[in-house]
Amino acid sequence: MTDLTVQRMQFVFALRSAGVTDAAVLTAMEQTPRDAFLDGTFVERAYEDVPLPIPCGQTISQPSVVGLMTQALEVTPRAKVLEIGTGSGYQAAILARLARRVYSVERHRPLARRARETIDRLGINNVTILIEDGTRGVELQAPFDRILLTAAAEDPPVTLVEQLRVGGIMVLPVGQSDRIQQLIKLVKTPNGLEYSELGDVRFVPLIEGLAEDMTER
Repeated sequence: MTDLTVQRMQFVFALRSAGVTDAAVLTAMEQTPRDAFLDGTFVERAYEDVPLPIPCGQTISQPSVVGLMTQALEVTPRAKVLEIGTGSGYQAAILARLARRVYSVERHRPLARRARETIDRLGINNVTILIEDGTRGVELQAPFDRILLTAAAEDPPVTLVEQLRVGGIMVLPVGQSDRIQQLIKLVKTPNGLEYSELGDVRFVPLIEGLAEDMTER
């Protein structure tokens, strides 16, 4: 048994221990090599259940948190999913194994470029990465069956709620600081929005506009 095989087994065990029990989500995460989305010395730590640094001052989220968020999203094979905050592309790659189509929005040009290259290299062809202001969503592709935010807002952004289909689900961290955040699940019903709390988390804040590195070429 190779070291990588042992790492993968320990990885899945850690996910299960953290509460990720959905078989489809576990399979998607097992099939998505987290090390492909990291550089340098961090590659060796890819299968640890910890967040790790990526360029532009961002992080690749802790795998157990990725798993719990994906599980709460209840992605179906015919779903069209919007992700706000592409980052490394790891979450989008996992969603792509569960959904029909994934649109992922990133405000940092270098991150979007790297994520697109990695996802292409893995042969995943149902992800579209857009360099846009994530707070605006992707109106031309709305409505979405599922929306996932990987950055924290004070409240669910109205624009994104409007782009969610009735019957759809949104999962996002909410909170006024990076120290006090709650992961919530929002279900859009014909009679309004239903909320449930999923636990404490810590994410970078959701920021309007495009990053300054947009000027880089």
